[in-house]
Amino acid sequence: MPTTATRPQSQRLQRGEIKPPLVAIVGPTATGKSEIAIDLAEEFNGEIVSADSRQVYRGMDIGTGKVLPDQQGRVPHHLLDVADPNDTYTVVQYKDAAIAAIQDIQQRGLLPFLVGGTGLYIQAVIDNLLIPPVPPQPKLRAELDKLSKEDLVKRLKLVEPVDWATIDLQNPRRIIRAIEVSETAGIPISEMRRKGPQLFDTLIVGIDRPKKTLDERIERRMMERFKRGFIEEVRTLHSEGVSWERLETMGLEYRRIAEYLQGKYPYEQAVELCKQDLIQFAKRQYTWFRSNRKVDWVDSDDEAQRLVSDWLVKRTEGRVR
Repeated sequence: MPTTATRPQSQRLQRGEIKPPLVAIVGPTATGKSEIAIDLAEEFNGEIVSADSRQVYRGMDIGTGKVLPDQQGRVPHHLLDVADPNDTYTVVQYKDAAIAAIQDIQQRGLLPFLVGGTGLYIQAVIDNLLIPPVPPQPKLRAELDKLSKEDLVKRLKLVEPVDWATIDLQNPRRIIRAIEVSETAGIPISEMRRKGPQLFDTLIVGIDRPKKTLDERIERRMMERFKRGFIEEVRTLHSEGVSWERLETMGLEYRRIAEYLQGKYPYEQAVELCKQDLIQFAKRQYTWFRSNRKVDWVDSDDEAQRLVSDWLVKRTEGRVR
């Protein structure tokens, strides 16, 4: 029987390393995560698992920044277009599907990249969060629907004193869901997020941009989406059976353009509100990811490549020793 010194390297690696590798690319909207992740996946022989709570929905393409077909042709993407926009796709559903996709990629000898800005999706996978499934509560929702946004926020703070600020407070549906989950389970959402045994050895790469640069990128990308036909995308979703109320629950651009198409305010105001919402959304995303000290922040594609390369080398060295 061969000794450790003479055993083939592939066998030594398997004995020395337990958890398979995963690279997470995170950060606020408009930082360029998708483009950097595609370059990294091409460089390191990987595939991408999306971690975006709206890109899971079919037909929501332009407004969510879903990668274009030619980009998907460069690198396979998973968990895009897996749900009907009229359905509710929960964190529990996402976690199970994402872990299955990651493990499939790893079993094929490739490197999975978990990419997106939905912090809870990322955390659910990396920390293997043990989140109890809470189905919709029609009676409670009917009660909460009658409350003003201000009263909803007050009630949210009572049941979720820790993580309330990470929730989109401009989106009543998100507030209602948070209240629904906490009150039904009897404990705050933050306390439900118990960590299970970690499944992966994860490098978390955060894409950083100076605030002024990011604000400019947000506005430029938003206007490009309008030119590509985003308003028509929202109009088409509604004509295909997605209610205005449901579109508003999607938040950000979908909410504002749905309201604009209902005549609630003029186009110029809708555009300005979209920009303001996106800037505030990016701020909340930064708050979420900055709270995780395991994130390694970079500001360029080259820096991200060096970080991933060095990490993979260190993993190999650690497994061989």
